[in-house]
Amino acid sequence: MVEVHPPQSTGVSETRLSTRNQLTGTITEVNLGTVMATVKVKLDGGNQIVTSSITRDAALDLDLEPGQAATVFVKSTEVTIGVE
Repeated sequence: MVEVHPPQSTGVSETRLSTRNQLTGTITEVNLGTVMATVKVKLDGGNQIVTSSITRDAALDLDLEPGQAATVFVKSTEVTIGVE
């Protein structure tokens, strides 16, 4: 079970978001491709990893690097669950 925490204040500006699924964690891997990048975030409170595909420019603009604290924002129109 992963605990969901509100994002921590950085002291800069308090941006308010409509995205309710906000998961905190630590970046474990950043892979830069020609156009896209994949970023892996290990969620706090467990060994679960969330992988995000973002543009290479966004990854560079955010200066993403392993070991950096991050918040994963999940906004989706569909969530699928599978069982055996």
